[in-house]
Amino acid sequence: MPIAFRRPLALLLLFAYLPLAAGCYHNVARPVSEVTLPVTDDIVGATLKNATVIHFDGAGTLRGDTLFASASMQPVALPVDSLQTIWLRRSNTGGTVLLVVGVAVGVLLVAGGIAAATKESCPFVYSWDGTQYVFDAEPYGGAISEGLARHDYGQLEHLASTGGEYRLLVTNEVNESQFTDLLELWVVDHAPGLPVVPDEFGGLHTIAAPQPPLAVRDAAGNDLLPWFASTDQLVWQSEPVAEASGGVREEITLSFARPAGAKEMKLVTRVGTGNWGSHMIRVLLGLRGRAVDDWYADLDENTAVADSVRTWSVSEGLYGLAIEVGQRGGWEPEGILVGGGPFTTEDRVIVLDISAVTGDTVNLRLRPARGFWAFNSFAADYTTDAPLRVDTLVARSAEDAKRADVSMLLATADGRYQELPVPGDFAVVTFDAPPIRPGLERTVLLHSAGYYRLRGLPAGAADTALVRRILTEPDAAARLAAEEYARAVAALAAR
Repeated sequence: MPIAFRRPLALLLLFAYLPLAAGCYHNVARPVSEVTLPVTDDIVGATLKNATVIHFDGAGTLRGDTLFASASMQPVALPVDSLQTIWLRRSNTGGTVLLVVGVAVGVLLVAGGIAAATKESCPFVYSWDGTQYVFDAEPYGGAISEGLARHDYGQLEHLASTGGEYRLLVTNEVNESQFTDLLELWVVDHAPGLPVVPDEFGGLHTIAAPQPPLAVRDAAGNDLLPWFASTDQLVWQSEPVAEASGGVREEITLSFARPAGAKEMKLVTRVGTGNWGSHMIRVLLGLRGRAVDDWYADLDENTAVADSVRTWSVSEGLYGLAIEVGQRGGWEPEGILVGGGPFTTEDRVIVLDISAVTGDTVNLRLRPARGFWAFNSFAADYTTDAPLRVDTLVARSAEDAKRADVSMLLATADGRYQELPVPGDFAVVTFDAPPIRPGLERTVLLHSAGYYRLRGLPAGAADTALVRRILTEPDAAARLAAEEYARAVAALAAR
């Protein structure tokens, strides 16, 4: 059976609270770290720069500048410079698959192992699919302090009702402390075959007639359409390498057909934070040294400071990205992409005003900082949203690793947080699952809110000059990312 790379999934019998009898989930309660360690990383596939995807029969091996493997029972030898992404499967010594993730090959080589995915954000949410926990969501990415806490909305594609209940496992698996203010389910029963997709603000949209782009090109005119046209294992990431001219941004133009008279477009996106962009969260915070707590306090107490961080991030194309619409007077920003992941991404709708567009084509422009974004798919839908009925499910029960009842902390967004303070902490959350209405299809979405704080940041003096330059000089953060990457490449070459 080929490995499905559509999403980076954790597949079999996860971690804690593994049920030993139908309908009972209190039998086994072990910290995540006790189950998952030690682990091994196997290379199980590759995406080439020419947009070819290869699934390996077993584990591949990197030797020197070549990746050796077997595919379709034939040996393959792939030069590293032909690879765009290497797919890693993380397993524990018992053979349980914990995660399949695609990592940009350059980041993999300079960082080593699955740590190359440089995960620096968000709890992991696993859905019980009836037989196993499956990695399904990474909520509120980029919310690095309470002042940046935000709501998040995403479909739980693998969640299944078992014995009349839905069950989630929420884990802390990275070096941070995580604070969840709200965790509830939105259940939508709708016409079969009609996808329901959220926007960044919790609005729900029906996608009846999605249209892929007509064309996607970069500033040099290269054809990127195969990478952007569908949700698949072709995920486009640029390396965090500066151009000879010093440029550290990409420029990508997407063109879509525009029906006569269309004034509004539902842009359906599946994008996320790139591997190196995730890594740079820790680097950028580390520049503040022991003064980071003072900065956190300003961020948490002053909404103007939080707003300035969001504005700066979008203007620099880092963890927010302006979507510009081509109009008669030039390019005008009409929407914002919000980063997420990097291990999993969700479909999002951004509603764009295209009333000033003339002609039968809508042109969109993105200018992401190099290495900070991963783009999977874009589509346009011009249909009117169908009416939807949404049932909100509040947790029936929620227990943390100490078996404490934390359900009331997750019931409302009231500033009382359910905490996962250290790696290995987890919570199991269950909901009553109402029966599906006859003749309809169900979409279940996770509505969550919260933030996280990185642990183990440098405790030395702040590099105030560099912090000031990053905040005031255009593209300084992206240049720092390129410099960090270049140093890592040089260190690798010197080994």
